[in-house]
Amino acid sequence: MHHHVPMRVVVIEDEPGIASFVSQGLSAAGYQAVVASTGAEGLAEGLDPSTSLVVLDLGLPDIGGDQVLAALRRKRPDLPVIVLTASTGVPDRVRLLDAGADDYVTKPFSFAELLARVRARLRSGQQASSTVITIGELTVDVARRTATRAGATAELSAREFTLLEVFARHPGQVLSQQQLLDLVWGYDFDPGSNVVEVYVAYLRRKLGSDVVQTVRGAGYRLPS
Repeated sequence: MHHHVPMRVVVIEDEPGIASFVSQGLSAAGYQAVVASTGAEGLAEGLDPSTSLVVLDLGLPDIGGDQVLAALRRKRPDLPVIVLTASTGVPDRVRLLDAGADDYVTKPFSFAELLARVRARLRSGQQASSTVITIGELTVDVARRTATRAGATAELSAREFTLLEVFARHPGQVLSQQQLLDLVWGYDFDPGSNVVEVYVAYLRRKLGSDVVQTVRGAGYRLPS
């Protein structure tokens, strides 16, 4: 299998919780994530020619996110920028898109939602890291968003697919319920929720009861 350098995504975010949630998720999805906690640092990272996409929080401690966006647009007009915003007002959204944002996500957001937007913006260019992951008789095609096991293709919802992809990118590794919540559902999700259990059951129903193993007291893993 050929490997090429993962695409570099710069996350300009000063809230450490959101920054680590986004960067960990991007790394798990096969991107190289770089975090910048100030607008000035983010601008420098974003202008680095190896950067493929920028995730920009508008509320930054030094330069305003709007100014960072304007500067990125002037110097790198083709660089996709996805804005994170706390505001849901329509005038703000129109203003953001007018200012040159390619897309925006309103906080609080789930990682699956952000990842879908990152992929959509990068799909026009090259693909992220590996697009087809094969583990034993399981094949996960990230570009087409299909999963096949022993020749049978399963119809998965977006969330089921994101969960399976996280497992497929960490074969043999035990992932705790909290890690899976963070990676698939979002940083604002209730840790007491049994949604992970429910979705693992969906994957088993669609791909075979042994597709994901339960590791008692620790979490779940996809056998490698």
